[in-house]
Amino acid sequence: MVNMEPKTKQKVRWGLPAALALPVLLLGLFALVKGNQGLMDRWVFGAMAPVEQFWGRLWSWAPFSGLELWIALFLLGNVVWLIRALALAVRGRGWSGLVRRLLALGAAWLWLWCGVCWLWNAAYYAASFTQRSGLETDLYSLEELAAVTEYFARNAARLSGQVPRDGEGHFAVTPGESISRGPDVYENLTREFPCLYMKSVEAKPLLCSRLQSVLGFTGMYFPFTGEANVNVDAPACLIPATVAHEMAHQRMVASELEANFVGIAACTSCDDPVYQYSGYLMGLIQLCNALYPVDGQLWYDIAGRWFTPELSTDWKDNNDYWQALESPVEDAAGEAYDSFLKGNDQELGMRSYGACVDLLVAYYGPMTAA
Repeated sequence: MVNMEPKTKQKVRWGLPAALALPVLLLGLFALVKGNQGLMDRWVFGAMAPVEQFWGRLWSWAPFSGLELWIALFLLGNVVWLIRALALAVRGRGWSGLVRRLLALGAAWLWLWCGVCWLWNAAYYAASFTQRSGLETDLYSLEELAAVTEYFARNAARLSGQVPRDGEGHFAVTPGESISRGPDVYENLTREFPCLYMKSVEAKPLLCSRLQSVLGFTGMYFPFTGEANVNVDAPACLIPATVAHEMAHQRMVASELEANFVGIAACTSCDDPVYQYSGYLMGLIQLCNALYPVDGQLWYDIAGRWFTPELSTDWKDNNDYWQALESPVEDAAGEAYDSFLKGNDQELGMRSYGACVDLLVAYYGPMTAA
């Protein structure tokens, strides 16, 4: 007798394969088009930047860092997911279920990396600040480097007595106050470089700032919320310059060398003496790192002429802070970030922080002759 009952079709679960395949396709597309600067320009400045700047304005109402919230929730979700997957497997639900859950977790990480590529790494392949601004660098002589170094030392010395200090002479502007002053720091620089214009919002202090210091970082831009996040455990005298640096990333200045320069230029050109001083101090550190290995005596001559007791105190506080935190953990984190930068065709890697000296000499060199 023929069985006339309809056969039930086995359901095909497309959710997991799609969750794995889509980010792989998007990553492949990114690898395919990232070399086309015209396409990257249209994506970064026409879509990515407006969206992230809008997110930044939305998240500015939150009194906490969205970066830390996202990381905490994502990592907690990973732990809970793994524990649950293992528990279900042990209870006899089958090891195939464990494999599916691990693949689902892998899909989440793929989507995260896909987001990083399309919402931040793309900026490495768009027009740089140097290209957009027309500011060009060139080879410079030792004399030119020394002249700009002395210019920064002279201005840092002049301003060192104009900023608030405690009874022992240490820089006394709190991180919170520095952050609250930040939104106005780009007002003057954007008149010179309109490509940097955006409606500024306050940076966010990081709750886990000490951990950032242990890892060797002073701040982080988070593209998923458009926030400029700042390590407030670091020496207070350089926090204003760090705020300006992270705000440069909000303006799609992706390169670390360019963001360092833009942050310094924003500080020194603004109307706030606290930010001016921090910018000149940050620039002086960069210039010292370039000048001292070439002519140490020339650096000591400049420092001997211009270092005031207040400037010397801040210089020592900064050096002591970072020397106390030197560790293999910091080295490993630095190497990981160096690899990340080089993986996005930033050939100088972490050294690009020091390479901002090229821009400092090109931009401030004419001022030394004034």
